[in-house]
Amino acid sequence: MATRSQTAAVLLAGALALAACGSGGGSKAPAAAGGGGKTLVIDTSFDLKTADPGRTYEPTGLFVDKAAYETLLTFQGADVTKPVPQLAESYELSSDGKKLTLKLKKGATFSDGSPITADDVVFSLTRVRDMKGTPSFLLDGVDVAKTDDSTVTLTSKTANPALPYILPNPALGIVNSKVVKEHGGTTDAQDKAEQYLNSASAGSGPYTIDSFNVSSQVVLKANPKYYGTKPTYEKVVIRNVEGATQKLNVQRGDSQVALNLSGDQVKGMPANLTVKKTASANVIFLLANQDSAISKTTPNAKFVEAVRKGVDYAGLLELAGEGATQSPGVIPSQLLGALPADQAAKRDVEGAKKALAESGVSNPTVKLEYPSELTVNGLSFQPLAERIQANLKEVGITVDLAPAPITTALDNYRNGKEELGLWYWGPDYPDPSDYLAFLPGKTVGKRAGWKEGAAKDIEAAGEKAATAIGDDARKQAYADVQTKLNASGPFIPLIQPSQNIVTASSVTGLEYHPVWTVDIAALGAQ
Repeated sequence: MATRSQTAAVLLAGALALAACGSGGGSKAPAAAGGGGKTLVIDTSFDLKTADPGRTYEPTGLFVDKAAYETLLTFQGADVTKPVPQLAESYELSSDGKKLTLKLKKGATFSDGSPITADDVVFSLTRVRDMKGTPSFLLDGVDVAKTDDSTVTLTSKTANPALPYILPNPALGIVNSKVVKEHGGTTDAQDKAEQYLNSASAGSGPYTIDSFNVSSQVVLKANPKYYGTKPTYEKVVIRNVEGATQKLNVQRGDSQVALNLSGDQVKGMPANLTVKKTASANVIFLLANQDSAISKTTPNAKFVEAVRKGVDYAGLLELAGEGATQSPGVIPSQLLGALPADQAAKRDVEGAKKALAESGVSNPTVKLEYPSELTVNGLSFQPLAERIQANLKEVGITVDLAPAPITTALDNYRNGKEELGLWYWGPDYPDPSDYLAFLPGKTVGKRAGWKEGAAKDIEAAGEKAATAIGDDARKQAYADVQTKLNASGPFIPLIQPSQNIVTASSVTGLEYHPVWTVDIAALGAQ
């Protein structure tokens, strides 16, 4: 979520955002203001800066723009393993992985009724790439060209098999170039269309933006000129609400969807509410710094092995609650290339003690840093850190807990100054290539003091995975990277906490999605 790493923005969001989501079990959705149709009220924790699809990269912005804008490709339901056409009718990746050719769908129109053209696509994607907003990195090194009136070609300098998985991101929504240009839109850093796009829609989605406030409420209205299947709800009100109030709202019928409740908050919900518990795509992990200037202990491979074997993963899952799952590797279970559950690490206290003895480090004391006020999917890091501290004490490792405010902790993490760190990574896009960031010299690798050249076999495996073409080859290559990371890397994947969504029983069709959380237009009513 920020430059190449979503992590910083997500972390700040988790720490600072409010929360909200609601559903009136069994109760009828209120009539839309001004006429027929139903109103859907969604309470959520706002992490929202803009509705401009070329600039948005925060979770709330992505699910707002998913409703108002369409992309060339999308995903079906919750499945992120296979991109499918949306504004494109077909796509083809060249055998070398460098050229993606997309044929545009006929008959698609913007909310003002004008047709979507190849020129709109070229303008939209070039604008995202070149005005250097937060999501610009998604198209780094990608040339966008119109081949003919119904064909667009995206060309990368090197093999880019992740591109079809990147294009569904709502930040790459196609805008009406004529309208956006009329309101200051350009394809460079001089672009001034954001203010307009925060008050009106220039997309082709099933909804348009009726009102937009980054701190309180967003209202969507059904697009009367939508060329596709009309959405069920005429009006959607998205509110920024604190978590406890979300729970109250959904229980008393003041809202129909609650997106951000913790595992504890969803316990004991009445029968007229539906609770959907799904492992989120966020992976919580430990890092052991490999820089000897930071620690004399954590770069020791046998010490890392002792930590890996000493953690009680089942106990962490118990803390996380229903819906959470253990992470066998750094790639979350929903994505292509995730390791199977049977490869997850298991606690082995005797094995941990043996590894610690072999490390030559006697009675080590290490400092574990983490953000004190951060919650991920409603789960606080503090009890996780305390449990890890207790686990490792049984092995012979003393862990001093060092919680810090988010800004302090984030600086130490980014600058590679933590001896042990407890953090998480959420996908910038649902493709395994996003997790090459954990390799030596890459974004997260550097945060663990793991310099380029530190693990030649893992780096070679990463290079092979980055250029692999075809699902089978990629799946195997990324599994190989993670197996090697688990054997000798400085990262210990722990858990994927649960995404808990509560809805009124009247709301149908809700699927959790790791990129846009919920597809509002897919929601139905009964």
